[in-house]
Amino acid sequence: MEAALRTVPRHLFLPGVPLEEAYANKAVITKRDEHGIDISSVSGPGIIAFMLDQLRIEPGHRVLEIGSGGYNAALLKELVGPDGDVTTIDIEQEVIDRTNKGLAAAGYQDVRALRADGEFGAKEFAPFDRIIVTVGSWDIPPSWVNQLTEGGRLVVPLRLRGQTRSIAFERKGKHLTSRDYELCGFVPMQGAGENREPLVLLHGEEVGLRVDDGQSVNPELLSQALLQPRAEAWSGVTVSRKEPFSDLYLWLATAVPRFCRLVAQKSALEKGLLPRSYRPPVIFDDDSFGYLALRPCDVEKSTFEFGVYAHGPSAEKIAKEYAGQIQVWDRDHRSGPGPRFAVHPAGTPDDQLPDGRVIDKRHTRVTISWP
Repeated sequence: MEAALRTVPRHLFLPGVPLEEAYANKAVITKRDEHGIDISSVSGPGIIAFMLDQLRIEPGHRVLEIGSGGYNAALLKELVGPDGDVTTIDIEQEVIDRTNKGLAAAGYQDVRALRADGEFGAKEFAPFDRIIVTVGSWDIPPSWVNQLTEGGRLVVPLRLRGQTRSIAFERKGKHLTSRDYELCGFVPMQGAGENREPLVLLHGEEVGLRVDDGQSVNPELLSQALLQPRAEAWSGVTVSRKEPFSDLYLWLATAVPRFCRLVAQKSALEKGLLPRSYRPPVIFDDDSFGYLALRPCDVEKSTFEFGVYAHGPSAEKIAKEYAGQIQVWDRDHRSGPGPRFAVHPAGTPDDQLPDGRVIDKRHTRVTISWP
């Protein structure tokens, strides 16, 4: 892996970008749509490295990359070697043109770069030992499973209730399993597989909820709840400033019936609608909701306590339930191995699924279980 990263000249895939920016450990946006939304980028080297590590490529493998840019495809070619095969596809012809130019300049003309909708893969060049998806995906279409060899690996930034994780799946018949995942963020998939996360507004455009995976929400009642007095509950669970706790978000997303994220503009903070402007995880019911809060508990050690702010007629109940789930995570899962993921085709009966939270999507039923 290190040899590949040192070999492929990243700047050749980012024409016009200063060298210090091209080699910085951050994503570089290469295209935006008419609304200014990012639709194409070259990921940061750190994200690229851990996803390639998840892929576990071996010399001679046949690899499909969904979501192109050129740089990652060149790294893939370095890893599969002269006997391997790399196909990279993208829905944007402009992106493919730039990819081909970068590959040619860097000496990787043997990488196949094609314009295609990633939802359908690249059947004409299948089967693949490895498939890597470098755009955010809401679902896993049948083509990805069907074009993957038995025992092959699929690495995909999969969105589950608004939480995106790069998950490395292995194919076992018609389903996929995994316990290998990392927090990540990517530009969303376009084309037939596009599924943008809905925004439910609660107070003009200042406060809203990102409610994913078809969960029902009553905007009118929750808007009224926002203006009611706030209830608080504190968990006694602490975290240091440098300690990651993204697994808490994932636990909450799977432990409660209804889960989403709060989105607040700075103006909402200035008006006192919310204590701070960020995107905390939310649990909600028909007329009330609560969201994660932090308060300092040891200034010298830079530690904070997890708590909950809640609004609405059931605010105290939701705050207590939320704080209780934080305590469960801290007691049972904080230092554990993390969740297992399983993906089965849509329509699979419940009794054929593993125990856990089932998230139904268009093509699949995703199960998340915590040992």
